[in-house]
Amino acid sequence: MPTGDPAYALPPEVRAVVFDFYGTLVRMVEPLPPDHRAIFARRGLAAQGARWGDQWAVGPGEGEEHTAHSVSETAYTRWERGRLTGRARACGVPEGALEELVGEIDQAMKAVHLELFGDARAVLGGLRSRGLLVGVCSNWFWNLEECVAGVGLGADVDVVVGSARTGARKPHPLIYRVLLDRCGLHPSQVLFVGDMWEPDVRGPLAAGMRAAHLCRPDPAVRGPEPPLPAGAARIRGLAELLRGPGRGGAAGRGGCG
Repeated sequence: MPTGDPAYALPPEVRAVVFDFYGTLVRMVEPLPPDHRAIFARRGLAAQGARWGDQWAVGPGEGEEHTAHSVSETAYTRWERGRLTGRARACGVPEGALEELVGEIDQAMKAVHLELFGDARAVLGGLRSRGLLVGVCSNWFWNLEECVAGVGLGADVDVVVGSARTGARKPHPLIYRVLLDRCGLHPSQVLFVGDMWEPDVRGPLAAGMRAAHLCRPDPAVRGPEPPLPAGAARIRGLAELLRGPGRGGAAGRGGCG
């Protein structure tokens, strides 16, 4: 595990800091969602459940664009359940059992219990007190705004951009374009902070932003840690973002869409 850059300081040009959500600001805690195979087994479908595979690999793929399904929450939910239905059918689930099974799996996937990493609230509040705009941009369900508020960060976040409502998942360029439009800033004035390499480092860099790769000693998800390209830094905790000069007032926060 890298130790981060002890000389790291927030660049003075930065006027907004945008965070990934899961693995960066929050992690999952008990009670954990039930194993999908247990849901199958309880319905007498253990053999079909054995074919289901990774229960967290049933959503849209990384970098996928799905704007046609993101026109409303109803349309997006229908699309989510349609994907689950197709997968369950391919596993051999009888037609008569599909609707109730898929409904339970869909609810179980979203019944996650989250807690903040210990450094999250203080750092976000500290950045805003320096006049910086603070954002969250994440591949998440339709309810990202509610989840941000639910963990107690609603008052510390100016902009929330989620993949479900945007119609594309990081690192698709569309989600970064929407983010930058909401921030009302030039890409070079935005620092993106996250724990995953492609969505939180390479994607933002390709969009013209700066990036900080967060490598916690206790990660929620352990990902690759390649050599850093130009415009990126590696940090071991969010408190490193508080290094560097303040901005002196809310006028530095730019616009919020």
